[in-house]
Amino acid sequence: MKFSHSFRVPAGDIDEQGHVNNVAYLRWIQDVAVAHWFDAATDEQQERFAWVVVRHEIDYKKPAFENEGVTITTWVGEWSKVTCERFTEITRGDDLLARGRTVWCMLDRETAKPARIASELVKRFSS
Repeated sequence: MKFSHSFRVPAGDIDEQGHVNNVAYLRWIQDVAVAHWFDAATDEQQERFAWVVVRHEIDYKKPAFENEGVTITTWVGEWSKVTCERFTEITRGDDLLARGRTVWCMLDRETAKPARIASELVKRFSS
């Protein structure tokens, strides 16, 4: 299941070269993943589990500029016992601006240790 969010690039995300700073792209990738989690996970899952990043990969393709409309789309790829890989594309119309792959580890909020990912949770993000 894909999840998307569209917005206009704020002035605070622009760097001294006049385009979106790479740190903003990273933040956007993380923010859309968190929004997808809150959109698809049950209240019980949200209360019981949290996620931490164990790896980010980002390929920057084209720059984005202040006040441009961008869309960030994310979806989950492979699942393991305690991790999942998440893909993200940032676009401006038909232009691909950046593509990311992030590996997330699910934690039990009570123990702060990796938690086994149940098939029920996988299904919520696969449908």
